[in-house]
Amino acid sequence: MAELLERLARGPVICAEGYLFELERRGYLQAGGFVPEVVLEHPEKVAELHREFVHAGSDVVEAFTYYAHREKLRIIGREDDLERINRGALEIARGIGDESGALVAGNVCNTNVWAGEESRDAVRAMFEEQVAWAAEAGVDFVIGETFSWLGEALVATEVIKAAGLTAVVTLTVHRHGNAREGASPAEACRQLEAAGADVVGINCGRGPATILPMLEEVRAAVSVPVAGLPVPYRTTESNPTFHSLRDPGAPDPAIAERPFPIALEPFTCSRFEIADFTRAAQEIGVDYLGVCCGAAPHHIRAMAEALGRTPPASRYTADMSKHYAFGSDPSLQSANQEYAERM
Repeated sequence: MAELLERLARGPVICAEGYLFELERRGYLQAGGFVPEVVLEHPEKVAELHREFVHAGSDVVEAFTYYAHREKLRIIGREDDLERINRGALEIARGIGDESGALVAGNVCNTNVWAGEESRDAVRAMFEEQVAWAAEAGVDFVIGETFSWLGEALVATEVIKAAGLTAVVTLTVHRHGNAREGASPAEACRQLEAAGADVVGINCGRGPATILPMLEEVRAAVSVPVAGLPVPYRTTESNPTFHSLRDPGAPDPAIAERPFPIALEPFTCSRFEIADFTRAAQEIGVDYLGVCCGAAPHHIRAMAEALGRTPPASRYTADMSKHYAFGSDPSLQSANQEYAERM
């Protein structure tokens, strides 16, 4: 169970995320509800995506149990499928982990019912059942993520550690810049470390530009490894989260006001921006790296290559020297290269 920490002691670990967005784009999951029904309806698509991310350089296969908790399933009338979805997602992840040698992670996330201490018992019960299934599946560690409430993140940490598992616990920091109780990201991560979290940090919500300053503060505040998993969108100081982005050029006024979650393409980071983030995060001491909602395999390959790695997907890294017009290969026709300026 300590294998994650052993790997982190040797160098960075990459964990690909973003299954919700990617499977929605592929037509197997509904935006809004964002419940991983695809695990039951098209398990082969989940396995395929896991393989693609490992091929691109992910060191971790994260079981697709994000939002597979009682509250989300209740909303869509599938609470009876809770255990089947969780066990199914864990089985798929375990299979891909076994065939690839990647670490396998369980997952819990924000329940959307936390409202303070009065919610503790209900939230704890949701985490306990998911973590128990993950432990039975033999995961290497459990990720607790996308918590905007520090209290909820602390409960997740307690449950994961009580099960004897390594805990990676990350917060999502919204526009106001703090956990919803008011603690700064650095202070919140200090408290998570004190509660027993083995890796702490920030995931989702913020793109590379607006997550990096917070990661630097977290790194200075804690002694455990730090996780940084931005969304691959060009967030800014005035619009620091992908929820807050605005697109005045969108044809639909409602989409112009809030392109999240299904019209964010104009803001997508290139693979080069993700590589730049990776190098910058490494420089400040962030060793657990990934890309969250919106990630595609080429982002993960760029991250791996920025760390000096050559995953299998690197065989197909772009080589524009062979392009008929923009290339530099001496065997290309000069007429096409000269014409390139007019293209």
